[in-house]
Amino acid sequence: MGGRLSVSSCDLDGFEGLHQAVQGSYVDVMQLRRGKLRGTLSHIGIGDFSLSVGSFNLGVRTQRTSSDDKLIVGMLLSAEDRVTHFAFDMRPADVLVIPPAIEHDGTFHGASSYAALRFDLSEVASIFAGEARLSDPATWCEKNRYRAGPAIAAVTAHRLPQIVSRLAQHQDALSESSADFWKRAIVDCITATIFQSLPLDETGTLPSALRLVHNVEDYLAAAGARPVHVSELCAAFRVSRRGLHRAFHDVFGIGPVTFLRYKRLCAIHSTLKESSPGKTTVAEVALQQGFVELGRFSQYYFALFGEYPSETLGLRGRRADLAA
Repeated sequence: MGGRLSVSSCDLDGFEGLHQAVQGSYVDVMQLRRGKLRGTLSHIGIGDFSLSVGSFNLGVRTQRTSSDDKLIVGMLLSAEDRVTHFAFDMRPADVLVIPPAIEHDGTFHGASSYAALRFDLSEVASIFAGEARLSDPATWCEKNRYRAGPAIAAVTAHRLPQIVSRLAQHQDALSESSADFWKRAIVDCITATIFQSLPLDETGTLPSALRLVHNVEDYLAAAGARPVHVSELCAAFRVSRRGLHRAFHDVFGIGPVTFLRYKRLCAIHSTLKESSPGKTTVAEVALQQGFVELGRFSQYYFALFGEYPSETLGLRGRRADLAA
């Protein structure tokens, strides 16, 4: 899933800019409301994977032809009026699946924003490994709409634009391994609505919790300082998210997401402790380890270590001065 990360953004000055609403696909667009269409459009590319995030201030009609051989998974981020795709009425944080070679039509009756993933159908086996249903390409061969629950809708609608903004500011500082983490985080954010709709996997066979956790820790040790996303662990050990959560909760009393967050915080602490304030910034180190909201990151950091990251970064200099 690796590759270098690139981010491009532009302002929209007319409906024609929405022809590239989904990077790599041509979308036919017709304006439905009077006025000057304005908006923004951003694309994130990581290898062959792409995320598009756009917003516009007027109603439009969109159509994709059946010649596109890529799978598109889209999320409505906001809408001031009715939005329909195929025959589905969409609400913010709802997710739409547009299979390869399927014509698509959508109608936005007012100002809206959206996010869309575009990738090969063959990639779902690796992206969703460990999730029997989602890793099956057949799951993605029918157009579908997944309704978001209130908890997910409250988080995802603002998180994706925030990720795009932060990655655009620091794209040159990210390594390929960090870019892979953010690729998985983006997929996870958009597909969270789908995961909540999956049936429980209680019938699946769960390996011994302690053995699985030990294997995960060995995997993390081999990964070194790079951030590891929970979906990477699911893919590596062919276990579902619910199965991995049960194992970690049985062993540590916390879930794998919290465990991985603590591990990333520890990596940041060690980096800051050994860095010079003039050569390293907290923001860049945090982004390398998968934290996009600096305020929340600082809260996590303080709760775990009893000091803020800026304090850790400054400790080495103060100690050196004292030693002199």
